[in-house]
Amino acid sequence: MLDLIIRGGDVVTPHGVGRNDVAISGETIAAVTAPGALGAEMAHRVIDATDRIVMPGGIDPHVHLQHPWIKPDGTTLYTKGPEHVGRAALYGGTTTFIDFAYWRENATALQAIEARDKDFVGKSPCDWAYHIMLHSEPPPAFSGQLEEAIQAGYPTLKIFTTNILPNRTGRMIDFGDIWEAFKALAKAGGLGVIHAEDNDIVMHMYAKLIREGRVGFENLAEVHNALSEDLSFRRVLRLAESTPGTALYMMHVSAATGVAAIAEAQAKGLPIYGETLHQYMLYSAEDYKRPNGQMYHTYPSLKSKEDQKALWDGTLSGAINCVATDELCCSLRDKTIGNRIDDTTGGNSGVEPRLGVMYTEMVVRRGYPLTRYVDLVSSNAAKIMGLYPRKGAIAAGSDADITILDPTRRGKVRAEDLHESDYTPWEGHDIYAWPVTTLLRGKVMVEDGKYFGAAGDGKFLKRKIPASILGGTAL
Repeated sequence: MLDLIIRGGDVVTPHGVGRNDVAISGETIAAVTAPGALGAEMAHRVIDATDRIVMPGGIDPHVHLQHPWIKPDGTTLYTKGPEHVGRAALYGGTTTFIDFAYWRENATALQAIEARDKDFVGKSPCDWAYHIMLHSEPPPAFSGQLEEAIQAGYPTLKIFTTNILPNRTGRMIDFGDIWEAFKALAKAGGLGVIHAEDNDIVMHMYAKLIREGRVGFENLAEVHNALSEDLSFRRVLRLAESTPGTALYMMHVSAATGVAAIAEAQAKGLPIYGETLHQYMLYSAEDYKRPNGQMYHTYPSLKSKEDQKALWDGTLSGAINCVATDELCCSLRDKTIGNRIDDTTGGNSGVEPRLGVMYTEMVVRRGYPLTRYVDLVSSNAAKIMGLYPRKGAIAAGSDADITILDPTRRGKVRAEDLHESDYTPWEGHDIYAWPVTTLLRGKVMVEDGKYFGAAGDGKFLKRKIPASILGGTAL
């Protein structure tokens, strides 16, 4: 006896889009069949998905939940945690996210993971994983600890090439240590996930603008600029090329220079993958001038309309493989409390509207096929991050993480209808489809506006990066 049949929808599978039924048994997909091949009496429940789109649950590979950040007055606050953001994610059709475990001085990699578990275990309604984030100079035992963590199912390492803000220290890793990290990743089969900006350029521009009295946040694009992305990406990618076996995922690509650097590395056959954020694709530095313009900001900065075009082109050429959020959920007051180039809060409350907004922009306005849309918001992240085909696929044996979109839904995005914060940077954006049902491992978590999930429904996901990703042949 099956638990559930989703009947008659336009199902996005690894083989294309077809009118199919999806059979679910327990936590997994039992079969994808022709419509009506399975009688209603064979399942405890049937969901009618006629005229709707059935897709894998969204995967956001870049979020910051229960994340500490410093207010301009020095006070430490924390963003909303997985119990809150996970609920919003499920309302928005996202079932899995990847956060960060902070590897700090005087701790081991596995201690960093254990510390982070306290924020997630028994609290997250979504499935989750961690990138290990280097937060200080690696310890002498770094290589061995990293290899141990990779073998234990934590195969991605976050590295910063800048401290981002002039009053912040501890994030930037020097290139000698990055080189050693790349050697360790290549040896153990890990993947580097990189925040790449040229620290010299960034800090020079902070000093220059402060000296000139141009300290308003609307000038952020001059600080975190396209030249910085160009120099840092090419330096990181050249280092990877010089360390055979290094595979990299370039996070939050924001400029045409970054897209070009990734494309050139891929043309050499290097296993390099690109991520952008939906705010980079749809907002530019001009939007900083709007009321509460800080709400559109994350680090690196918004760029130009030309950079936006390059990002969109990159989603078609293969230089950009994933669209993430850099989720950082806080109130509008906290998001806008900083108003200078050196104190503006990064990140965004964006996990809930991501699937709906990107469907409108990709499928409706730009004519992307459904398969490309699903790749960019789900399947590619699963493949690159070592979750596929357990996640990111509607196929027999995959987890029954399923989102049903209603493509007849019309309206506008409104913060009052969402479940994240008291604001959304997508306020007033057109809706041409919206998730109406979300399943996590076979459990209906959201249906017709009602929430059935619970804190602790989510599971931690151990991962292994496949050889095809490490070799650059999978996408």
